[in-house]
Amino acid sequence: MVNLSSKKLRFLAGTVAVAGFAALAMPAQAVQSRATAGEPTPVQSKSAETPQSVQAESTQRSVAASSTTNIVRYNRLYKTPAIPPSKCKEVNVSLRTAAGVSAYDKQLLTCMWAAWAPVLKAAGANYSLKPTLIIHNYSKVNTHCGVVSGPTSYYCGYKNGQIYIPWGYIASLWKQSPTYARAYATNTLAHEYGHHVQFVTGILNASWTRQRAFSTSAAKLEENRRRELQASCLGSAYIGANKRYYPMSGGLYTQWQYLVTHSGDMAGHPRDHGSFANHGWWSNTGFYAASSKTYAGRCNTWNAASSRVS
Repeated sequence: MVNLSSKKLRFLAGTVAVAGFAALAMPAQAVQSRATAGEPTPVQSKSAETPQSVQAESTQRSVAASSTTNIVRYNRLYKTPAIPPSKCKEVNVSLRTAAGVSAYDKQLLTCMWAAWAPVLKAAGANYSLKPTLIIHNYSKVNTHCGVVSGPTSYYCGYKNGQIYIPWGYIASLWKQSPTYARAYATNTLAHEYGHHVQFVTGILNASWTRQRAFSTSAAKLEENRRRELQASCLGSAYIGANKRYYPMSGGLYTQWQYLVTHSGDMAGHPRDHGSFANHGWWSNTGFYAASSKTYAGRCNTWNAASSRVS
């Protein structure tokens, strides 16, 4: 495996910053605003409002604040048992082509769906709903939740949920470091599946309803950070549950750690995803290296102090 020095990793993070910054042209109504600069992975993603939530905006605004707070803060998801390991091994395939990225992500998606199913069933959610994976390499993609621009991974809560992954960007990382590209691909899909977990449990729509209802920019941004940090935590919880089998160890683990501790908001950009320190904290809280078991309940960002989601 090819491992990167700290100097090389910093260069890669800077490369991602340029690509992410060029991909901010999103309809404000359809998706949240993002500061993607300087973030190697989750910052490359966008979670959209579902079409249902956009259409029902006037109705949702009349819902009592306590109702949406109950959904995001006291969701049944937080009382579910440990996430079982999928026991899936990493696919041994090159990520330099669309076919390679597709094979890699398709198996990983199926493994995530199987592992999350009993947890979501315990939460009273539609555990059988498997999101559609769309691998693309277009500069712009028209989705049911808005237009995706640039090398941006994206979750759209349409029908059974849709996850958009730009294979060309992953291939460009592969040319520089296959190990780094693997860490990026794994973590990105896990983060997007975290949004799917939010979608089927009602957290995603409830959070968007809360965000639209807030009157100040600061409150709206904090809500956005709670939602994104939770998606990263939930994604890392799956990775942690399956770490012995994948395996998430050695050089792959080292570069995954670099990835999650160097993702977050950059100076001069909207503070909508959390600091590097907090992103790393929530990712590692989900991963829970000290235990062989991980729990969705560790990812309740709405029960955390504002300083922990800053």
